[in-house]
Amino acid sequence: MISLLDLPAQHAPLQPDLEAAVARVLADGAFIQGPDVAAFAAELGATLGGAHVVPCANGTDALTIAFLALGLQPGDEVIVPAFTYVATAEAAALLGLRVVLADVRPDTFNLDPAAVATVATSRTRAVVPVHLFGQCADLGALLPFAARHGWHIIEDTAQALGAQYTLPDGHTLFAGAAGSVGTTSFFPSKNLGGFGDGGALLTADAALAAVLQEVANHGQPAGTKYRHARVGLNSRLDTLQAALLRVKLPHLTAWTARRQVLAARYDAGLAAAHGVRPPTRDPRSTHVFHQYVVTLPTEAARDGLRTFLAARHIASTVYYPLPLHAQPAYPGLGVLGAFPVSEALCRTVLALPIHPTLTDAQVDEVCAAVVDFCADTLA
Repeated sequence: MISLLDLPAQHAPLQPDLEAAVARVLADGAFIQGPDVAAFAAELGATLGGAHVVPCANGTDALTIAFLALGLQPGDEVIVPAFTYVATAEAAALLGLRVVLADVRPDTFNLDPAAVATVATSRTRAVVPVHLFGQCADLGALLPFAARHGWHIIEDTAQALGAQYTLPDGHTLFAGAAGSVGTTSFFPSKNLGGFGDGGALLTADAALAAVLQEVANHGQPAGTKYRHARVGLNSRLDTLQAALLRVKLPHLTAWTARRQVLAARYDAGLAAAHGVRPPTRDPRSTHVFHQYVVTLPTEAARDGLRTFLAARHIASTVYYPLPLHAQPAYPGLGVLGAFPVSEALCRTVLALPIHPTLTDAQVDEVCAAVVDFCADTLA
């Protein structure tokens, strides 16, 4: 079976260091806010060009903490892409913020700045570009647009940790460090995944980082106890997770490079697959390939390819089968037909296996299967 992800294979060469990290935390006994948490935050920040990193319990909490720390109030409008995982809207909705959807670009699948302009109102307070599947949204357009209107940019970087974006002036920034706040997740399947839930917030602003830290720890200022300066929540990265993530972090660059090599091999191998479009690269952004997502011409073709691959013991999946406005929990976000690009993508996208331990031969096998399907079905 060629799987979408193979964590045991990825972890196998790290096993002695992982076990040593667990033993160290067990011996120390500081399971909450132990020394590994601060050490991991500093090391990740250094990896991301000096960003301030505030660890938290998960990526959804990271978004919630960002909204709270930036002072968004119930009724304030937050613009999010219609094509994304539900957490992007969920965190805002739970705080009583008004979620406003904007469509995405048909090439990169990321938030379309032109669509943002059409849905913005005088009540807009923030935009959440999701750096989907591993490359950055159009920050070159979104950042100045938000600055002119006094909006916050809150980057959802859960799928693009380590990606970099080059602004029009030539300045390069890491994903998550360009807007007011960046958020990320250490869910096990992420490029830097933990062994349970985990997340973090990123910012270039030291004062804002202190506020984010307060919000994540019951509203307590750093170094104080039983004094709560603001309303917060209990969202902390466990020491054990931080220790394990410290073992994996030094390998992130190499794992990303391997993903990029595999993606290029997919591109070449799928060139003969008539009707299959490989991922579009935005030349302003690097792509860390959290997912390798192709598009098919129709939903029937996409579903047919999934069935064909499964018969050859090749995993695939759909991210995402429903746009946000079609989710039963969010009936007020728009009617079907309102976001045509997002709706079309939900019918036609398919994620193929990609992970650092995937072999060249396995990629070639997947490509051969896709080419065979296209020759039989789409020619």
